[in-house]
Amino acid sequence: MSASTRNIIAWILQGLLALAFLASGGKKLLDLPGTVNMFGQLGLPGVLAYVVAIGEVLGGIGLLVPRLVRPAALGLIIIMIGAVVMHATKIPGGIAGGMPALVLLLLLGVVLWLRRPAPASQQL
Repeated sequence: MSASTRNIIAWILQGLLALAFLASGGKKLLDLPGTVNMFGQLGLPGVLAYVVAIGEVLGGIGLLVPRLVRPAALGLIIIMIGAVVMHATKIPGGIAGGMPALVLLLLLGVVLWLRRPAPASQQL
């Protein structure tokens, strides 16, 4: 795959993922009491609701800033691993209900792979 094709695919994925995480994090922030309550029902500390909501919004923004793409993707991968685990273990509906989280996790992995540093021999 050429570098330009890889770049185009990465930008498309980054844009779509940014929209998804900005929407998800924004929704959590707009209904913060409900989000804190939901986290509490899952046995998680309420402060984690703030961390996840803010992390999703900042991660969504970070996916659109070239220097921040990889750190943003890594942070969002951590959040999505937590979401997949919670769907698999505590949220009714199981992993089938967590398919969106699993798909987002996989797409973040693809972005991370597409945005990997080029080998030294290709940088010249």
